[in-house]
Amino acid sequence: MKTYKKEDISVGWNPEKCIHAGYCARQLSSVFKPKERPWIQVENADKKSIIDQVKKCPSGALSIIYHQD
Repeated sequence: MKTYKKEDISVGWNPEKCIHAGYCARQLSSVFKPKERPWIQVENADKKSIIDQVKKCPSGALSIIYHQD
């Protein structure tokens, strides 16, 4: 799993689970940019928008990891 940290969360991406439905890239294209590297750019949206979009991932390839200080 690859992770992309923002504030007190990270977006996790498990490429083996990804079915490439494309919801992330179509609905939050400022963050999810499949043609760029890194393809997840968490600095381009607020935390709530990212969490809301990750919840819509149909395969579960995207996940939110919460960090505690």
